[in-house]
Amino acid sequence: MSVKFEDRPIEKVREETIDQLVMNYSHGELSAEAFERRLDQAMDTKEHNRLAELVSDLPLKADTQYENIKERQFTPNYTSGDDEQNQKVISILGSNERSGQWVVPREITVYTLLGSTELDFTDAVFQHQHVTINVMSGLSSVDVFVPEGVNVVSKVFNIIGSTENKAPSMGGRQAPVITIEGYSVLGSVEVKIKQTIKEKFVAFANSLKEAFNSKNMS
Repeated sequence: MSVKFEDRPIEKVREETIDQLVMNYSHGELSAEAFERRLDQAMDTKEHNRLAELVSDLPLKADTQYENIKERQFTPNYTSGDDEQNQKVISILGSNERSGQWVVPREITVYTLLGSTELDFTDAVFQHQHVTINVMSGLSSVDVFVPEGVNVVSKVFNIIGSTENKAPSMGGRQAPVITIEGYSVLGSVEVKIKQTIKEKFVAFANSLKEAFNSKNMS
């Protein structure tokens, strides 16, 4: 006996609704304006029936190919190997940045004095589930960007400084966990999302639409 629709977990129903919106938009069944409008409504509503209404007129549902592409797009990048255990990032009277598809070591030590450091994990490749960032900062700023599928724990000790963690930490049990430790003197440590989940879904839908159109033209 199947579970009643209204008794299913709302987040699971929301995910299926968004998948159906993306599928129909990428295949030309839905305009860009309607897609973004319905996507906003799907992410905001907490009513099962409202989610069902948003896709009741759409003919296509997510298939296995879609699910495989989505998993590659939204799952944090993992690779096997143990090439580098510790990496030092030093910024003195200057700036330093790690971004793109860089390989994340088990431990990162950030030394920054009268400078700035940016660690962007949005497209990073993880080798370890647990990553530690040791911060030693004076009169400086440290910005950490993470995707929504990564969990972040902040344990920074501030002396006339501030630490702000805006990451939602929505990752599951197998998601990477970044622990930020150390101290900041007269400085700031900020953790935030560079690309919201809505922005990521829109970019994902547009990439699928482009790929689908290219396939039809070839």
